[in-house]
Amino acid sequence: MKQPTARLGLLTLAIGLTACTTTFQESKIDYKSAGKQQAPSLEVPPDLTQLSNDSRYAVPGGVVSAAAMQANAKTQKPAEVRTAAASLGDVRIERNGEQRWLVIKRPADQLWEPVRDFWLENGFIFTTEDRQLGIIETDWAENRAKIPQDVIRKTLGKVFDGLYSSSERDKFRTRLERAADGSTEVYITHRGMQEVYTSAQKDQTIWQPRPSDPELETEFMRRLMVKLGVSQEQADAVAKANTSAAAPVTGTVRMTTVDAQPVLQIDEGFDRAWRRVGVALDRTGFTVEDRDRSRGLYFVRYVAPDAKVEPKGFFGKLFSRSPDAAAPVKYQIQVRSEGSKSTVTVLNTQGQPETSSNAQRIVRVLTDDMK
Repeated sequence: MKQPTARLGLLTLAIGLTACTTTFQESKIDYKSAGKQQAPSLEVPPDLTQLSNDSRYAVPGGVVSAAAMQANAKTQKPAEVRTAAASLGDVRIERNGEQRWLVIKRPADQLWEPVRDFWLENGFIFTTEDRQLGIIETDWAENRAKIPQDVIRKTLGKVFDGLYSSSERDKFRTRLERAADGSTEVYITHRGMQEVYTSAQKDQTIWQPRPSDPELETEFMRRLMVKLGVSQEQADAVAKANTSAAAPVTGTVRMTTVDAQPVLQIDEGFDRAWRRVGVALDRTGFTVEDRDRSRGLYFVRYVAPDAKVEPKGFFGKLFSRSPDAAAPVKYQIQVRSEGSKSTVTVLNTQGQPETSSNAQRIVRVLTDDMK
């Protein structure tokens, strides 16, 4: 008679555990597994045409001054038509096509610590944090909410949190850019990787890039609004309005060649073109060392996708960069505008037009991301 009683007890315990895990609604975002126990930084395998972020080089402290922006603003249109903007106190979210950003009527220096704390509270660690440049970049992290939650996984997950893993990793870059009126524009961009099988037998896998997720970017903007004092209800309403509404048409982009130099042409004025190029650089993984809006310049590092790398084992290939990897090359990305038209070109470190295959690749990557 004791055996059925024991089985009944185990069944009751299992049901109890299941009930505990299904009482509350599951979050769609849960990066709490990131942190000290997170796997080392994930890097793109060398055979993929993806721009790499090499953290071995120190980022020089370049200050982006409001005075420089004011000088540049005099050469631009007095005001830009804002699209899908909503204001809540001193915080508002704006949208241009699939691109969204926050405009906050506070100096960037006052926002740095709250923004930094925000990402730590959401379960991330950093690979880059440069206060002068206004850039925070997280390490690759796993969204645990994407792991299927059946009864067994929910129960075992309480004891062995790392027993199951998803096939996706995410990282985010936050860029704070000072505006001429003393406010701050905050951009949050997402990069994703996914693990895919390389054989029909499904015995080998590689990590490869997956498209950026604008809705995920918007969700973190909504959460940041709450962190900065906006009520949950107001932030939800604004985020929903900026997600569900049809995306406004933005200026077209096209890649062409002018005097043997690859260029990107954008049918928009300087302000919008500058923003779009900045977000494209963030999403595609460029390391931005400095920027000078008054001259329309982003100073970046680039690693050629065909750089020879000797992977040291499976995990060495996925989670670290070989010391034999080719050194990044520095370039300048210039945005020049005439009226409602803008041209983006690649310059070398001396500021001269670049016509190499690397320049061709860079312009192609930016064009593909901005289409």
